[in-house]
Amino acid sequence: MTNKIDTNMVKHVAHLVRIGISEEEAQKFSPQFSSIIEYFKMLNEVDTENVPPASDITNNTNVLREDVAKPSMSREEFLKNAPQSERGYVKVPTVLGDE
Repeated sequence: MTNKIDTNMVKHVAHLVRIGISEEEAQKFSPQFSSIIEYFKMLNEVDTENVPPASDITNNTNVLREDVAKPSMSREEFLKNAPQSERGYVKVPTVLGDE
């Protein structure tokens, strides 16, 4: 792949993401995108051989409580709150057809 992002490539990518773009905008973005690609190439030159991958840069810890199973309401009690039920289940409108 060449480092130069020409206006045809800008228009092609704009088409793929369904964004309308004028010829003037394509000409404006072409050198900007080429510059961005050059920056990425500079990052590829950095020696990261002895650098461990960063999976979590925030060092956040889980602050949620333990998930403990507790008794809940009975099926009959639950179905009393449902707008419609049938044979022990909540009845909902058909979504995918008559399958």
